[in-house]
Formats: sequence, C-alpha cells, structure tokens
Amino acid sequence: MGFRGRLLAGFAIAIAFATTSAAADKVKIGLITKFPVPFYSTMEDAAKKYAAAHPEIELVTGQGQAATDIEGQIALIESMISQGVKGLAITPVDPTVAPALDKAVAAGIKVVLVDNSIPGWKGQTALVSTNNLSGGKIAGEFLKTVLKAGDKIAVLQGVPGVPALDDRVTGMMQGLGDLKVEVVDKGTTNCTLELGTSVTEDILTAHPDVVAIYSACGPPVPGAVKSIANAGMAKSKIILVGFDACCGEIEAIKSGAETASVAQFPAKMGELGIDTVAKAIRGEPVQANVDTGAGLVTQKNVKDFE
Repeated sequence: MGFRGRLLAGFAIAIAFATTSAAADKVKIGLITKFPVPFYSTMEDAAKKYAAAHPEIELVTGQGQAATDIEGQIALIESMISQGVKGLAITPVDPTVAPALDKAVAAGIKVVLVDNSIPGWKGQTALVSTNNLSGGKIAGEFLKTVLKAGDKIAVLQGVPGVPALDDRVTGMMQGLGDLKVEVVDKGTTNCTLELGTSVTEDILTAHPDVVAIYSACGPPVPGAVKSIANAGMAKSKIILVGFDACCGEIEAIKSGAETASVAQFPAKMGELGIDTVAKAIRGEPVQANVDTGAGLVTQKNVKDFE
C-alpha cells in the first residue's frame, strides 16, 4: 500500500473511532407521559425538539392509555429500565407507580417528575411542573370577580388522590377568599370527556340553579359544554372555568361556551424536564422544584394562546 493509501486508511480509521466515540457518548433519556391528549402531545413534541437540538441525547418515549392506566405506566417504567436509560422524566399517573420508580433509582437512573408530584416519595431528583395550588388560586380569584355571596357552584374533579389535581381544587377554594359560596356537588371525571358529559348532566339535573362549574382538568370541559347546551341553557347562564386550556377549551372560550381556563405551559414542561434530567446525569446542580408557570385565558386574550 502506497503512502496515499495508508493516509486514506488512517483517515478512515480516525473517522470510525470518532463515530464510535460519539455514539458511546450519547446519553439515553426516557420520557413517559400519562395518556393521549394534546397537552401531553405538546409536552412530548417539545422534549423531542430539545433532544434534536442536543445530539448527545437519545430520547425514547412512552405513553399510557388513560388517566388511570397504572399498570400501563408501570410497564413503561420497567421497559425504560431494561432499555438502559440513564435518566427518566415522567408524569406519574398515580402514587402507586412509586415502587417501579424505586427500581429505576436503584438502577442508578435519575428520575425527574413532570406535571405532578408523588407525595412522600423521596426518590426524585427534581419536580418540573406548574404550581397547581397557585394555578387553582388564579381560577378562584377570577371566580370571585364574577360570583356573589350565596351563589351555588359545582366542581368537576379530576382523579381524586392525584396531588396536582387535588391542589387545583384546593387552590380554587382558597382563591375565592372570603366570598361565601355553596359548593353543591363534586363529581369525579378521571379527566375524560365522557365523564365530563355525564357528571355535568347529573349536576344540572340535581341543581338547575347552579351558577358556576369549575373543572380541575381540560378534557371534561367539552363534555360539560355539551351537557349545558343539551339542558337548553344559554351560554351566559353558566360560568364555566377550566384548567389546562387544552382539548377544545380554546375553541370553547372563543365561542363563549367556556368563560375562562388556567393555562399551563406543557412545552416548557417537556423542554425543562429533559434539560433537568440531562443536567442531573452530568452531575450538575438542579433545582428541586422548577415552576413552569400558569396564566388565565379569557376571551380578551385567547388569541395569545392559539
């Protein structure tokens, strides 16, 4: 082999080593989201965009089937462990997934909780989320401006026992402050459109004089809108306030069928969730609580959230 041949061979070997080294330097990070709604799709898309801009990250994703798909999420956690992820960002569907996450931590995986916490669980590296109690207060403070003492209100709960969703209801009540209203009903929706429809129908049947309905999550809201319309009530008769500004809420606010909603920023959750995991893997300091913010959407500013 001549000098030129040896030189080219040397270049080829160097490139091969560089490619192998780059592949070896890639860090595999997992993202698990709860269930297929636009909120979590936006979160996942933002995480993928962040990973694409950081070629040292290999992102693998998974998603449950429903807001109560505990077994599905546990299976995804175990799958991520077997795939050898070094870090995991997860929107935990229920506190009972904690033992599976304990296995991840025992395997040396950095776990960052996104969107909601697991009460009493000490294994997380950080929590990246909306301050749901503060978001609930935003809803309550708005309701305080449009209600009067003695008005009857109802609550569409999400999944009872999930801290983020419970905090949204607690915060709403705190936001009402000293305004004395009567909470005539609280119905569980599991954050689904179907239960949003049926629970609202039941509320309106039992309490036709209800003035306002507050939904702790977005998917039930279109169902509530449908039930209000089916009851023959004018849009202006029921004050409907949601949380998430997703899943048809923007359209409902534009049409006047929904009065307001507390918007979260799922794209920030996705981006900051993966960023926090990556920093933790590198041994860099991270905040224990990363607040991704919230804001109120009404007809006055709805165009800013389209």
